Amino acid sequence: MRAGKFSFSNMSKNRFAGLPSFHRKVLLGSVLIVGAAILFPSNQELLPQRVPVQLDIDSILSQNVTIPSVELLEPKPAFQKVIVKGDTLSGLFEQGGVDQQTMHRVLEADLNVLALDTLKPGNKIQFWLNDAGELQKLTLYFNAARQVIFTRFDDGAFNVDEVNIEGIWRDRAISGQIHGSFYVSAKKMGLNAAEIQRVESLLKEKLNFARDLRAGDKFSVLMNDQFIDGEATGNSQVLGVTIDRGSSSINAYQHTDGNFYDEKGQSLARAFQRIPLTKNYRISSRFNPNRHHPVTGRNSPHNGTDFALPIGTKIVAPGDGIVSLVTDHRFAGKYIVIDHGSKYRTRYLHLSKALVHKGQRVSRGQVIALSGNTGRVTGPHLHYEFHINGRPVDSMKAKIPMASKLSSKEMSEFSQIVKVRKMMMGIA
Repeated sequence: MRAGKFSFSNMSKNRFAGLPSFHRKVLLGSVLIVGAAILFPSNQELLPQRVPVQLDIDSILSQNVTIPSVELLEPKPAFQKVIVKGDTLSGLFEQGGVDQQTMHRVLEADLNVLALDTLKPGNKIQFWLNDAGELQKLTLYFNAARQVIFTRFDDGAFNVDEVNIEGIWRDRAISGQIHGSFYVSAKKMGLNAAEIQRVESLLKEKLNFARDLRAGDKFSVLMNDQFIDGEATGNSQVLGVTIDRGSSSINAYQHTDGNFYDEKGQSLARAFQRIPLTKNYRISSRFNPNRHHPVTGRNSPHNGTDFALPIGTKIVAPGDGIVSLVTDHRFAGKYIVIDHGSKYRTRYLHLSKALVHKGQRVSRGQVIALSGNTGRVTGPHLHYEFHINGRPVDSMKAKIPMASKLSSKEMSEFSQIVKVRKMMMGIA
C-alpha cells in the first residue's frame, strides 16, 4: 500500500461521517492540539515581555546567611619570645639565629627610636627570616598600643617604623580612706604601684605621704585608662587627685597643656627651661623629621637638636622629673632619659659621663651629665630630644610650660575642667 500525504481538507464530509465515533473524536482532538500549539506563543516570544519583580533586599540581608571567606595568613615568625628578667639583646639575637653584624645594623636603624634599650619583661620580640636565614623583619611588641617594626632594605640596612595606636580612653574614679599608709589604702581601692607613685610624685611638694596623713583622711583619684579592642593596654594617666585632711584639702588637676595645677591655677611643678644648658651654645643641627640621608637618599629624620659643645660641658635637667634610663648604646653613646610626668620626656645622647642613676628624682636646673662624643659622632656635641605624648617635637619651638601660673584666660577654661572632674570624682 503506497503511503499518501494526509490532508483533512481533502477528506469529504461523507467519509468523515462514515468513520467510527471513537476515531472521529481522536482525529478531531489531534487537529485541535496541533492548532493550539501553532497559535500559542513560544518561550522566546515571552522573554522581552517579562514583568520585573521588586526584591526585599533588607529582608534578605537580615537573614543569617554565612558567606565563606578566604583569610590571608601572614607567615609565622621564625623566632619569638616574651622577654624575661636576665635576657640580653645579644642573647636574644643569638637565640633567633641572627648574627652580630645584623644586630648592629638594627641598632643603627634604632638610633632614631631607641626602642631596643627599653625592652622589659613581658614585652615580646619576633624575628622573620628569609630562605637564606637572613633577618627580614623584626617586631618589638610593647603592648597593644605600641609596636616597633624593623624591615630590611635590599642593601642589608634596616628601616624602623614606630606604630602607636590611640585606642579609646575611659575615665575611672577611685575613692577611699586612709587606713595605714597611702600606698596600702590606694592599692586596696584599685590603683597599681606605678599609679600610686605618680600621685605621690604630683603632690610631693605639698605633702609628705609618710608623715602628714592620718587614719580617716580621704582621697579621690580620677584616672584615664587606654583600651584597644575592649582590652586595657596598661597605659593610664592621672586626671585629678584630691586628699582631704580634716578642714584642709590638697588637690591637683591636669590641664589641656598636660601639666598639673591646683584648683587656683598654681602649677604643681616648676616650669621648663627651653634648653638643657646653663648658657647658650651654637646649634649645629636642628630638628628635621624629613631629613634625607645624603648617601642613601632615604628618609632619616633628625628627632632632636644638636648643640656644639666642648667635651665636659654641664648638662642640666630642663624640668622636674625622674630618670627612667641611663645606658650605653653602640651608636647613641652614653645617654640619659628623664620622664617629666605622664606627658613629657627628654633624652640626652653622646654624653661623656652620667651624674644621675635610674629612678633618681631630679629638679629643673640640676646638673645631670657632662657632654661628650661617645657613639657614632663626627665631633663633640649634645643631641637633645623633647617628646610629647611619646612623639619627638622641636624643643626650640614646641609649646612647653614656661610659666608657673595660669593666665586669667586659661583659668576660665581650667575652672570648668575642674568642676566637671570634681563631679566625676564625687566631690561636692
